Amino acid sequence: QVQLVESGGGLVQPGGSLRLSCAASGFTISSYAMSWYRQAPGKERALVARMGSTDGATHYADSVKGRFTIARDNAENTVYLQMNSLKPEDTAVYSCNANLLWRHYWGQGTQVTVSS
Repeated sequence: QVQLVESGGGLVQPGGSLRLSCAASGFTISSYAMSWYRQAPGKERALVARMGSTDGATHYADSVKGRFTIARDNAENTVYLQMNSLKPEDTAVYSCNANLLWRHYWGQGTQVTVSS
């Protein structure tokens, strides 16, 4: 029953924007820290952005800070990643993660390709 389903990926031009969504079901995200990770070809999975469950405090990787914004809508049980000023090096599979103490839930990911 527990699922995280990402959507919104696709092919975009350098400098363009894209908004990813992560829809949760089977649990309530309000109690979980929510994060976005990405894995580029030939590279290890890396944290992109994280949002805490209580105060909404955010953390961003230096490579995306100022360009990406993580947000959550608890009423819709959905987390978003707004990506602006995209660069070719942002090309990766983007996955969302829900974390509460030892518990981790993962989505299957959505492909983002930044290319001219």
